[in-house]
Amino acid sequence: MSFLTEDEMISVGFRSIGKNVRISRKASIYNASHISVDDNARIDDFCILSAGEGGIEIGKYVHIGCYSSLIGQGKIILSDFSGISGRVSIYSSNDDYSGSYLAHPTVPEKYRNVQHGKVVLQRHSIVGVGSVILPNVEISVGAVVGALSLVRENCEEFGVYVGCPASKVKTRKRDLLKLEQELLGSMKNS
Repeated sequence: MSFLTEDEMISVGFRSIGKNVRISRKASIYNASHISVDDNARIDDFCILSAGEGGIEIGKYVHIGCYSSLIGQGKIILSDFSGISGRVSIYSSNDDYSGSYLAHPTVPEKYRNVQHGKVVLQRHSIVGVGSVILPNVEISVGAVVGALSLVRENCEEFGVYVGCPASKVKTRKRDLLKLEQELLGSMKNS
């Protein structure tokens, strides 16, 4: 995988860019001035980041797997140590498909009813391959979403969610919180 150089990332015009950030040359970035990427984050091949007014905030130690997309007018936050596997789609905007309105961006705004809402992946949350996250969803600390799941509602801390729509099937261990402290402590000592 070929990554942008530091100078190339700066020329893209991100709101902010951290240290040791790796962004694939094959990623597509739209409205970069509304996107911030913190230290040690990685964005793989063929990802699409299309920030609306709410912007996209990517924390420290975040990984975005290949072919994933973050799209919409609402704010999207990927907190420290969160990650999304390949082909994950996160939408902070969604057309109204009830039949009361027309849909799609080719239709004039007055005939549409697009809903916008914040999407937050809190620390240590993970979204499995091929999953879809809809607007107004918060995936709490340590929660995991299994592959090919549809998330329409908030996920509880350290819950494991699977299915369409996703539902909680068990609880995840919290040992990773100690490992986080060990990593961060080692960074301060080096």
